[in-house]
Amino acid sequence: MLQALIGPVGSLLGTWLEGKVETKKAETVAKVATAKAEATIMEKKATGEIDWNLEMAKGSQNSWKDEWLTILFSVPLVLAFCGDWGRQVVTDGFVALETMPEFYRYTLGVIVAASFGVRSATKFFGNKK
Repeated sequence: MLQALIGPVGSLLGTWLEGKVETKKAETVAKVATAKAEATIMEKKATGEIDWNLEMAKGSQNSWKDEWLTILFSVPLVLAFCGDWGRQVVTDGFVALETMPEFYRYTLGVIVAASFGVRSATKFFGNKK
């Protein structure tokens, strides 16, 4: 009698254990698939960033905008060494910029960041309050 009871209980226990093993296998397969998908996305993102940088470099080969911005940003530096009148011009200019609308200042920052290929700077300008 005991033998007749142990057989079905053992079979039931074996089935339950097999189910647990299959569940764990399925969870592992799902985790591996998720990790592979995330790695693929990261790889594509990195490739896209490289492609973007190459395109920006090609586009700026015959452009004067970088030089223009460098000269423009050098003017306050040079004026600062031109005595009181130069420092006053620089001070008045920066005071005037402070009164500009916020969107205008951010736009200037984005233009400079885009021109020099500094995409991370656009994040800084976008989060500054």
